[in-house]
Amino acid sequence: MGVGPSTKETTMHHFKDPLVRVFGNDPDIDFQGVIVVGTPQDNVLKNLVGQRVAKWLKAMRTNGAVLSADGWGNSDVDFMHTMECIGQENISIVGLKFIGKQATFVVTNEYTPFVLDINKSASGTETTVLGENNLDARDAQKALGLLKLKMRADQQKVD
Repeated sequence: MGVGPSTKETTMHHFKDPLVRVFGNDPDIDFQGVIVVGTPQDNVLKNLVGQRVAKWLKAMRTNGAVLSADGWGNSDVDFMHTMECIGQENISIVGLKFIGKQATFVVTNEYTPFVLDINKSASGTETTVLGENNLDARDAQKALGLLKLKMRADQQKVD
């Protein structure tokens, strides 16, 4: 469980983050920034993380967000809870996560279908190749496209 070599994000990955580059360069997107949160051990704090991120986004008047995570298994609980909290604030949400061969989440909710798999290994598993299953520009472009469609669909529900 957790982060292995192929999903490990190196320092260079962070300096050239594909989500920041793709979203920041899109003229249709008002890119607001990046929120980095951890995964606490305590269940009360796990819930608080998701709620705080959602409230923060709402206070920024965010219309859409992308949530990415670099772990799997038990971290699915935190990931899906945060997606749910964001969605409950009427903010369109799309996820990016290594899913691969497991092809399922530990928990699911109504936002599960909006999570894109960043797996790139032929076997669909964590490998020993550093960065093989990292989020890349193509994943970021897919997320941007899906988020734009989801924002449009969510807005039509409101109108």
